[in-house]
Amino acid sequence: MYRNSRGRPGLVLAAVTVAQFVFALDMSVVNVALPAIRDGLGFAPLDLSWVVHVYALTFGGLLLLGGRACDLYGRRRLLVLGLAVFGLCSLAGGLAQHPWQLVAARAGQGVGAAAAAPAALAMLTTAFPEGPRRVRALGVWSAANAAGGALGVLAGGVLTEYASWRWVMLVNLPIVATALALLPRGIGAGAQPVRRERLDVLGAVLATGGVGLLVFGVVRTESRGWGSPATLAALGAAVALLVAFVVTELRSPAPLLRLGLLRSRWVAGANVLVFLAAAGQFAAFYFVSLHLQQVLGLGAAATGAAFLPFSAGLVAGSLLATRITAHRSPRVALVPGAVLAAAGLGWFALISPDGGFLGDVLGPSLVTSLGTGLVLAPVAAAATTGVAPREAGAASGLLSSSRQLGGCVGLAALATLAAHRTASAAASTTGSTAGSTAGSATGRAALDAGYALGLAAGAVLFALAAVVAVTVLPRRRPGVPEGRPLVAGERHEELRLEGTSS
Repeated sequence: MYRNSRGRPGLVLAAVTVAQFVFALDMSVVNVALPAIRDGLGFAPLDLSWVVHVYALTFGGLLLLGGRACDLYGRRRLLVLGLAVFGLCSLAGGLAQHPWQLVAARAGQGVGAAAAAPAALAMLTTAFPEGPRRVRALGVWSAANAAGGALGVLAGGVLTEYASWRWVMLVNLPIVATALALLPRGIGAGAQPVRRERLDVLGAVLATGGVGLLVFGVVRTESRGWGSPATLAALGAAVALLVAFVVTELRSPAPLLRLGLLRSRWVAGANVLVFLAAAGQFAAFYFVSLHLQQVLGLGAAATGAAFLPFSAGLVAGSLLATRITAHRSPRVALVPGAVLAAAGLGWFALISPDGGFLGDVLGPSLVTSLGTGLVLAPVAAAATTGVAPREAGAASGLLSSSRQLGGCVGLAALATLAAHRTASAAASTTGSTAGSTAGSATGRAALDAGYALGLAAGAVLFALAAVVAVTVLPRRRPGVPEGRPLVAGERHEELRLEGTSS
């Protein structure tokens, strides 16, 4: 049994928006600072990538557990706890004196984010009723998500070049404090358990282990390759654990994730779509950043500034999607958004080592970011359509997990594809590797060829996301404008959606 208490949705929206901003910021702010972190703490070359990967490992591996825990123990409680852990680990990372200390702090940040991120989205979806008000709230949330991810590149470059790499960690502290100060006291902002259910411990272990091994196996391909025994063993173990998780959930009386949720075309379609879109979006950030620095020769701060148009396009696309979908189906924005993002990444794939910012970056940045922004808010609305309040946390954790896994798995696959293309291009022209000629025109051309292929593959992923939106998501919008009574056909559809989620 659950008791619903909405309470001060405006403050809930403000707190959740700030929290999502800092989680998105942290996904990208560290990347530009990696060379400075390596020099400052003395990281070995092969160990440096774990500053990024360990965050993805703990964040992605624990999202399903965090989503279910917030349903059982209270969303506000999990959000406060997660933000506190995230903030303390950010402080620890900023004060780190040895490589292992920074890696441990990044792992702790991932744990905190995995608890807080699904709780934040669940609070938002239960504080605002399904319909135009929820769509508008999700539009603000997605704009903050987009702005945090894009501005993280700018902040990382500026802080690294003009202050210290430590500030890419310490900058989180005032943002976390703001989110905690805004969060209303004494409310649950959603469904609160009246009768406490048992946490599915076995399901939590299997899901966390399976997703964690999947992320671990994928990120290790950077140094080991996809066909290495270590990679195959990790991926094989991940598949085995995830299959065991599915079997366990089907038999459990109180599952970590009720698999019946996936019978809803809205939930299933939105999660597949966000997996594909996240892979394309992460590829855009990664390859364009590398192109600007390693091919065009821009510094850290200049690279960050070059992403400002991308940031503006993401926010504009998110706000535009909110206006479009306030009284319409999310498909109305999702389909053109994914197509536009695919076109933008295809344009990006035309980059050349002799190009510049205006010709190779500005135009495709605006097109790609506008399309990506059109996807962000509607996909969150679609993924929570028809979901009962008692399962809002689980649905939010599933969406966040799909996005995290899509970004991690997709980027690793595309990075491997790009690296092979770079090596092939370098060998065909000089008989050497790209690394040995990276400073030469030949080396820059080889790197450019790899990045262009990675961006083209990202365009294909967004095109597939558009196909999913067309073929899987229902044609009808999930709700009706507030204040207008349901007609017979609409009432039948609403009851069907509720039945799908119960």
